[in-house]
Amino acid sequence: MDRVELSRKFWEAQYESESQGWDLGEVSKPLKNYFDQIKDKSIKILIPGAGNSYEAEYLSDLGFKEIYVLDWSRKALNNLKKRASQKAHIHYVNDDFFNHQSKYDLIVEQTFFCAIDPSLRSQYSEKMADLLESGGKLVGVLFNFEEERDHPPYGGNREEYIQYFSPYFKTDIMEAAYNSHAGREGIELFIKLVRK
Repeated sequence: MDRVELSRKFWEAQYESESQGWDLGEVSKPLKNYFDQIKDKSIKILIPGAGNSYEAEYLSDLGFKEIYVLDWSRKALNNLKKRASQKAHIHYVNDDFFNHQSKYDLIVEQTFFCAIDPSLRSQYSEKMADLLESGGKLVGVLFNFEEERDHPPYGGNREEYIQYFSPYFKTDIMEAAYNSHAGREGIELFIKLVRK
């Protein structure tokens, strides 16, 4: 089956029509629980493929000072700007993830990995490592299902993910999420990967 072309134009259309289909409308529970236990509010955080990024708002409310949201879609970033206009610590980056240049202490994975073409997964892992400081963390949720699709969200499994990440990361946690959002029970892996 032919996969859809995941271009900037494609994602703009998804957010214009509000048809991307996996927006929770709130911060992901596994991520919320992780954010709640972070003590250092000065860390520099990136949320790539941020979409509507309820996570950015939540991090700002918790007092984090450097939150960067990156997305191809201007519409997605504008949605967040409207909701979070009073939150001064959120910075907006309209760019292709693979072109982005900076360094972060924490990168948040929330439905970005599943939205890129699976042929880019090795590049994704390498780029994530490039964007993280040594010892920095990639934390988030990956889908854990094997359904073959011609459009996102694309699935996968733990064994596959380990192959992509192991050259660059130590796996601290990669296990079934115990606190998934309703409707996602049993199909999410919570990950905490540490940059080598």
